[in-house]
Amino acid sequence: MSNDEGNMSDDPTAHLFAALERGDSGLAYEFEGERLTWADLDARARSYAQALADAGIAKGERVVVYAQTCLELIISLFGNYYLGAVHVPVNNRYREAELAHILADCQPSAIICDREGESVMAGALAQAGLTRAPVRVGIGDGAVGAGFATLLDSSPDQAPPRPGARDPALMIYTSGTTGPSKGALLSHAQVINNMRALTGLWTWSSRDRLVLALPLFHVHGLCIGVHGAAIHGMAVLLERRFDVAAVIERFGEHERGRASVFMGVPTMYTSLVEHLRSNPAAAAKLACGRMFTSGSAALSADLWHEFAALTGQRIIERYGMTETLITLSNPYVGVRIAGTVGQPVPGCDAAVIDDAGDELPPGEPGELIVHSNGLMDGYWNLPQQTAATRVIDRDGRFWFRTGDVAYVGDQGYFHIVGRKSVDIIKSGGFKISAREIEEVLAGHPIVHEVAVVGVPDEKWGQKIVACVVPDAPMAGILDDPGQLLESLVALHRALLADYKQPRGLYLCDELPRNALGKLQKHRLLEAIERDGLNAEL
Repeated sequence: MSNDEGNMSDDPTAHLFAALERGDSGLAYEFEGERLTWADLDARARSYAQALADAGIAKGERVVVYAQTCLELIISLFGNYYLGAVHVPVNNRYREAELAHILADCQPSAIICDREGESVMAGALAQAGLTRAPVRVGIGDGAVGAGFATLLDSSPDQAPPRPGARDPALMIYTSGTTGPSKGALLSHAQVINNMRALTGLWTWSSRDRLVLALPLFHVHGLCIGVHGAAIHGMAVLLERRFDVAAVIERFGEHERGRASVFMGVPTMYTSLVEHLRSNPAAAAKLACGRMFTSGSAALSADLWHEFAALTGQRIIERYGMTETLITLSNPYVGVRIAGTVGQPVPGCDAAVIDDAGDELPPGEPGELIVHSNGLMDGYWNLPQQTAATRVIDRDGRFWFRTGDVAYVGDQGYFHIVGRKSVDIIKSGGFKISAREIEEVLAGHPIVHEVAVVGVPDEKWGQKIVACVVPDAPMAGILDDPGQLLESLVALHRALLADYKQPRGLYLCDELPRNALGKLQKHRLLEAIERDGLNAEL
């Protein structure tokens, strides 16, 4: 622990805001040639907070942010915190129906949106039925609302106080894997305490430089990346999106480089490995890094070993959820085991239980439950759904039912087997609801019945496959299954985010069901493994 940390109060927010409040002149963010010091970030966040306060936004109200990665997202996050507002980041790949659900649910008082998202936002607002017109702030020329840059001209009347530890900080919407997405409400204490525990385990410090190419609307990029960096006053080398060449260049010896830490998802590491196989100079650059981490989906042991062989870097795999933040991780100092997510993070605990709720011995798979210093306050306005996720032990501690199947292996390290439900697909680092896709594809005129499954895929983790029973009068199109798949994707693209689109098609005469009429997706997976796909992208 540094002297600065030792002198801080017990208020968790003191750790998050320390670099900003000190007015540090060190680099906070570099993005597309623009550099922000911690002092710059603090001044802009305070001006933003004052402007929204002048516009009537009050403490506890929700501010939706729907935009591509940019510095404005970072400023708005800390500005919302200074204001006492709840930051609601939304996946900028969501389409109208998905966004409208979130708007209707959280009833935002303000919306931050860039020009690229404006058409989707307009359609979503038309559907959402908000009870009051939100204040609009636009990022970039032509965006609707007050220009974001003009907000930064505001002069704060006085230095805004830090938010309270128990005040709500974030409302992050789940992936909607078990129905409509739910807003997980996280307090400042939950976010900061969990991130301090995790990044302390990883030995982050102000000497590090983080390459952040993850989106800023979920836990991985927003909580670990942005909050973790602020807690340690470390520089963030921010990328608008993941690009192999850009990431490798950040590890070079130049002003925009000298990176030491990279966080990714398995699909990113797959792309990196594909490039490194024929580019030893690039592998040598990554070998100069200090730490590489992976999360959001299972990292295969084969990929772990190949990346290590090419770069000398042993990826730190970890596990977490929106509702619990990060609860399991391999260590930085100590043994890292490929194909595992490690052991409980300090302040957290984990166990594997059977259907009766009894803890299972090592090697026996069951449902993973976790206790976390980052456990959410609950789902927004959904007390029954919140209660259904929780187990209370004999000591009165709350545990969260993850819905993931796991077992404890050698040395007490946890192995994630998969989801309890085949209706949840993990593809490209996203948790995706099969049912949501099925409802869209069922509207296609050739589809009589449809079931969506995830099949193993080296790059995506799971590939989304549509299993279709065609409508007999439309059977002519089946002469070209590829054309049908393209037609399904076109319908899907208009209604749902692109990462949810089917990448494979399996045609069948009927969907397998049991005597009670329940769909048996495991039999579809067996048939696909036996017969192969009719078409794939």
